[in-house]
Amino acid sequence: MRLPKPLPRPLEGQPFTVVEAKMLGVGTERLRASDLRTPSRSIRVPRGSATNLVNSCRPYLDLLPDAVISHATAARLHGLVLPRRLAEEHVLHLSRGFGKGQSRRRNVVGHRLELSPEEKSIISGLAVTGIARTWLDVAGLLSLEELIVMGDQIVSEHHRNFGPPRLPLVPLQELRAFIEGKHRVAHVRKCRAALERLRVGVDSPPETVLRLMLSNDPQMPEFVPNVAICDDSGEPHVWADLGCREFRTCLEYDGAHHLAPEQQARDHYRDLKTAELGWVQVKISKTDLARGQRYVWAKVRRGLTLAGWRPS
Repeated sequence: MRLPKPLPRPLEGQPFTVVEAKMLGVGTERLRASDLRTPSRSIRVPRGSATNLVNSCRPYLDLLPDAVISHATAARLHGLVLPRRLAEEHVLHLSRGFGKGQSRRRNVVGHRLELSPEEKSIISGLAVTGIARTWLDVAGLLSLEELIVMGDQIVSEHHRNFGPPRLPLVPLQELRAFIEGKHRVAHVRKCRAALERLRVGVDSPPETVLRLMLSNDPQMPEFVPNVAICDDSGEPHVWADLGCREFRTCLEYDGAHHLAPEQQARDHYRDLKTAELGWVQVKISKTDLARGQRYVWAKVRRGLTLAGWRPS
């Protein structure tokens, strides 16, 4: 069997449109060769190519230049946290304005959105809905808890006395103003409900999941993110993932990186310093979260009890 003729260099190892290929002199028979697959009409992808999401999206926008990448695909391009079912989905979400034909293509979910220029952004040359607009649009694909997890990531910021500051993707006040300015838009009420439960300063999705778990216990005092544990002069020595100042109890989520020897040494110092400053520390792991809400409640309640808390 004769091997297919090599593709022109600009087409190697990445998706491309039939129009683009023909402009480079690729004939119709070559575009039907077995080393190319057709994810959608007028698009070809070399088999075995390790393409990324940006390259996968580009041909669709070449064919629909008035379209914008939106919903879960936009969230992935922005690096927003998504549940696995959406982070690994094999379809692309594209939006066009009202009055334009809705995209009906294999591996594409078409939407209609009327977007202002401020609601769009550019990522690697691709037109994408902005972060605030993307959060609004994915609300219909996410549970309320999943929406809050993403929202915490979007508004997270902190300025500690060590390391570089963390800047928000969208400041909370800006996100709130954007959502409050929307009326008669799908899922805006869900976003407004989520906004009331967002907290600034969260470092990771499991911290948000833990915080929401604790908020479901009506007797539990509130734990807030990024709490500074200070000495008598007010100088912060430890920054807790979640803390309750009233009962001087803090929670640390120990992810996989805490297994590294260097991190364990830092954790050991942090643990001693936390106790020295008169705080009770409770460590929560991925295994704890997997055991469920009531298990986590019991573990945190033990720490609170040591610090003097009594359930009402």
